[in-house]
Amino acid sequence: MPTLQRFGAASIRMYADDHNPPHFHIVGPDFQVLVRISDLMVVAGEASPNQITDALQWAKNNQEMLALKWIELNERE
Repeated sequence: MPTLQRFGAASIRMYADDHNPPHFHIVGPDFQVLVRISDLMVVAGEASPNQITDALQWAKNNQEMLALKWIELNERE
């Protein structure tokens, strides 16, 4: 479960052999949010906007890297 970035107590993580659609997790001490990489939409979980703003901005700036990391960790031959 690579941690790709930290934002205070929250972090962006991506798991190997995870389910589709390609996504990442924003994980905090009392929340977990699943975000689809293609459009950065929250598809599961809840957190206050303040808890995920920095993470979503980082993801927007690193969307291509997130897509490539998903392929590295999850695409099977």
